[in-house]
Amino acid sequence: MSWRYGYFDALDHGLAIFCHCATILRMSTMNISLPDSLKAYVDKQVAGRGFATSSEYLRELIRRDQDRERLRALLLDGANSAPTAPADEAYFDALRTRVRKRARR
Repeated sequence: MSWRYGYFDALDHGLAIFCHCATILRMSTMNISLPDSLKAYVDKQVAGRGFATSSEYLRELIRRDQDRERLRALLLDGANSAPTAPADEAYFDALRTRVRKRARR
């Protein structure tokens, strides 16, 4: 075992196990009932998309739903806010310029 890879790989593996266990200890459980057709669909998604478990797949779906809700709230806030400046070609040119300047820093 080389020092460069073996030792740190073992540390990374141990850290991953510790983090996984710490995460599991903080999780609650929830049982759901699905018709056979939906369970088959979930099983297919788990196998085909690289999820380790159906719980992992469902957590991802819930996170995406949360993201969608946050985006919707931001869009509604923007739509309900008072207009400031027109979003015309000059606005987007200035925005691109600011972004490029920040990227160079």
